Amino acid sequence: MSFKTFLRHVREGFKNVFRNGWMSVASITSIVVSLFVLGVFILLVLNVNSIADKADSQVQINVHLTLNTDEKLRETLQNEIGSMPEVSKVEFVSKEQGLKEFREDMGPDAAELLEGFDEDNNPLPDKLLVEVIEPTTVPFVADKIEALNKTHEEHPIYKVNYGKGSVETLFKITRAVRNIGFIFVAGLALMSMFLISNTIRVTILARRKEIGIMKLVGATNYFIRWPFFIEGALIGLIGSLVTSGVLYIGYSSLTNSVQGDPMLGLQLIPFENIWVLLCGLLVGLGVLIGVWGSTVSIRKFLRV
Repeated sequence: MSFKTFLRHVREGFKNVFRNGWMSVASITSIVVSLFVLGVFILLVLNVNSIADKADSQVQINVHLTLNTDEKLRETLQNEIGSMPEVSKVEFVSKEQGLKEFREDMGPDAAELLEGFDEDNNPLPDKLLVEVIEPTTVPFVADKIEALNKTHEEHPIYKVNYGKGSVETLFKITRAVRNIGFIFVAGLALMSMFLISNTIRVTILARRKEIGIMKLVGATNYFIRWPFFIEGALIGLIGSLVTSGVLYIGYSSLTNSVQGDPMLGLQLIPFENIWVLLCGLLVGLGVLIGVWGSTVSIRKFLRV
């Protein structure tokens, strides 16, 4: 196909979009509605996954030390834990700092209950706060830390705590949320493809006489198909761009409202962090569905 012929097909494709008026509007509207629902679900899944990742990343290991652990032994233990490949950070929390943080967490209502506890009368032990690179490795790392106790005669580790049982349940829930979200998005994408392609088929069905006349006067299947191919791509592109614009306006307004209300305690992903992924997916899917719906629908009318 020459470049001149290709330009002719592109011009015809553009003309057909405007020439068919309401049928083109119906196809574009179908794409906008379907992709909007899909886009909302994608944004929902991305934010739920982000919240799940934050919940996972907040899981830490508390290594409580025995009372007779001296500074040299504590530093040795801290270096051993820090050298583990799964560990990202080890922080020492003294019992004085621990008591201070405990008071802050309990709030003023517990001041009377904690009265009498001070530097000289502090029941809390020193501890090491361990963060890991991959949250799901927390139970494994905790077992490795406990095993270090056997390598020292003094047995410096009193207790290793990471919320055993609750953490495993948290990981199962977040994993299930991600999987369910992926299944919903994939199913909705397939449903959108069939819905939009059927709308485009109805559009082409209304023009079967035009296709038949072109075929009778000697036009080849290749020559007839290309303008419809371009038209489908344009309808998909227009619909997906409109959807992206609507989602941008709506999501930006929602993000500003949520971040402006500290009582909600939610932190949505900024749109600028995901717009390339989301808009690229919607535009690609819109064009793909438009082209697919046009080429599949016109195939049956090329047999005259």
